[in-house]
Amino acid sequence: MLVFNTAGESHGRGVFAFLDGLPAGLVVDRELIDRDLARRQMGYGRGGRMAIEKDRVDVLCGIRGGRTLGSPVLLAVWNADFENWKDHMDPWSIAPGRELHTPRPGHADLAGAARFRHLDLRNVLERSSARETAGRVAAGGLLRSFLAALGVHVHSWVTRIGQAVFEGPYSRELLDASSVFCPDPQATKAMEQAIDQAYEQGDSLGGDFTVVVSGLPAGIGSYTQWNQRLDALLSMHLMSIPAIKAVQIGAGIACGGLPGSRVHDPILPTRPRSRPTNNAGGLEGGMSNGEPVVLRCTMKPIPTLTRGLPTFDMRTGEETAAHYERSDVCAVPAASVVGEAMTIIAVTGAILSGFSQPSMAALSQAFAEQRRFWEGL
Repeated sequence: MLVFNTAGESHGRGVFAFLDGLPAGLVVDRELIDRDLARRQMGYGRGGRMAIEKDRVDVLCGIRGGRTLGSPVLLAVWNADFENWKDHMDPWSIAPGRELHTPRPGHADLAGAARFRHLDLRNVLERSSARETAGRVAAGGLLRSFLAALGVHVHSWVTRIGQAVFEGPYSRELLDASSVFCPDPQATKAMEQAIDQAYEQGDSLGGDFTVVVSGLPAGIGSYTQWNQRLDALLSMHLMSIPAIKAVQIGAGIACGGLPGSRVHDPILPTRPRSRPTNNAGGLEGGMSNGEPVVLRCTMKPIPTLTRGLPTFDMRTGEETAAHYERSDVCAVPAASVVGEAMTIIAVTGAILSGFSQPSMAALSQAFAEQRRFWEGL
């Protein structure tokens, strides 16, 4: 069973990812991890923090000679900005000047203060910040090597920012050329213009992105328990990303307005079995069905606005404008990279639950047998 957790604060020493349950002997590609960390920092509409940080992974334990040892893995992504904040983030003595007392609508500030009884909202902001997702992307980048060794791959692209929408086919070449990770030049330009307009108005924008898992054989996940269903695991992992407000699988909400004859995907007499459509999004009965797993996430606009929304001062109770903390105008492209990471983590967890083996060689053999069985049905 895969155990995954993160730790760290936005302006603390760093962000950390803990992974336990990986088989020994997995060859880890450090460049894949650093590439994903770099992609998370990219995207039109990102804020000033991205000019400070140059994220790279630092492995603290669990890997030797480029291979997992079977013991827990601890990854670090150090915060360069800590040098500017160390007097305010010291574990033992805090210098004044960075306190926060005006909760921002849409953030964790007010609810976090209620949950942990913090009077200084800095204590909420530092952990609830999306900077925490650097740890998720580091973990996902490592596990990308795990899935690739099994012939499974995950990619994503942006389909909407504000009112600018793209509904065309995926192209890796066009995606790599896009400032917003959208595989279409015209849609990319429209999305950039929407972000520019939001910036000029002191506002922010959200949007949608799609994540696809390819190469997954049928039978990953389970129908026997609710918490083993792959669709449930994927939805939970994706909904845990800050600012994600909706997750759809396959045709998603469109299924509610169509008859069953137009929703369910016929099974063709091919080997391996295939479908003329994929409205199910590659998932049936809580398990993969051999088709690509297709997921769409909706991200709300960044809640930190240069023109702060109405709120109150926790010290006086008086109405005021929300505090502005350095932030992005739009982070949908970055969120798509985090979406890949969380999808990778969810799928890896499901595979390890179904094919528990102490070594990568033994797990690869068991997984290959599953694939051969599926292809022979």
